Amino acid sequence: MSALFSPFTLRAVTLRNRIGVSPMCQYSSVDGFATDWHLVHLGGFATGGAGLVISEATAVLPEGRISPHDLGIWQDAHVPMLRRITDFVRAQGAVPAIQLAHAGRKASTKRPWEGQGVVPPEDDGWQVVGPDDVAYSASYPQPRAMTEADIARVIEAFATAARRALDAGFVVAEVHAAHGYLLHQFLSPLANSRNDAWGGSLTHRMRLTLEVARAVRAVWPDDLPVIVRLSATDWAEGGWNIEDSVTLSRELSALGVDCIDVSSGGLTAAQQIDVKPLYQVPFARRVRAEAALPTAAVGLITEPQEAEQIVRDGDADLVLLARELLRNPRWPLEAAHQLGVDGPWPDQYLRARRRR
Repeated sequence: MSALFSPFTLRAVTLRNRIGVSPMCQYSSVDGFATDWHLVHLGGFATGGAGLVISEATAVLPEGRISPHDLGIWQDAHVPMLRRITDFVRAQGAVPAIQLAHAGRKASTKRPWEGQGVVPPEDDGWQVVGPDDVAYSASYPQPRAMTEADIARVIEAFATAARRALDAGFVVAEVHAAHGYLLHQFLSPLANSRNDAWGGSLTHRMRLTLEVARAVRAVWPDDLPVIVRLSATDWAEGGWNIEDSVTLSRELSALGVDCIDVSSGGLTAAQQIDVKPLYQVPFARRVRAEAALPTAAVGLITEPQEAEQIVRDGDADLVLLARELLRNPRWPLEAAHQLGVDGPWPDQYLRARRRR
């Protein structure tokens, strides 16, 4: 019996296997609207056998987009196309999830293939915000320090976006508190120099993430799960670290968060990461063990045997793949063959299934 292809249940939601699609920005929206690109992109992962399909970072406010081309859910008009996508994903036997996000000081930037740089207001850019007025780097926009009213607006925006996500047919909500975006900015002392109730001590720096998680959990149905993505470490001296992540994960669990999606980095351009296969798995293992809640492992996981071992050894409950799925959207079906189990092949593709 394969551990990777065993079902996994969070609240009343059961995934057909432990393979998830990690959120991957496509920078292919207009005014936040999903397009046929998103339908084919996410739908292909569902037909390819993944158990959980998580949308890209979906902005809860227009100024929360990484670029002007990001997916959004800040208005009701965004819902119908998203519903078309979730209907298709569910029809293939996968569970649709949405990552709710705000980019903070890393907003209003160009798409990756357009080169680094700020998108100015005259080119559909906007004034970005953050915990303080320090930019991510010289090639990023100068943020305005958020006021109490700004913070309250963001918390409410996450809650309102979660309501829309439910209307759009999403079954799992993920709060993005990683990769140097707004919530992570408040968490890290390297990006948060405030000396009020939202900065300074660890308790104060965790406050915004906890308030957002509380607001999302309050509007999300009791029988459906909420996930939070964290960067376990900033990979920089004096920054957010794995001990902080364990502490925050315990607090999130007490609020009703069901799983921690454990990534790392993205907060500072000065980060020093020893990138190698499975390099983030130890963080997922530690959060799972010390915070006593399920975790998802992510980062340079490419081989079926690696993913199988992660789940079998109890390092994580889910394995999320990104670039490997871009290379091969049917990776789960190939993994099933290699591990000697029957994969969730669509009837239309059965003629292509390899014999064991």
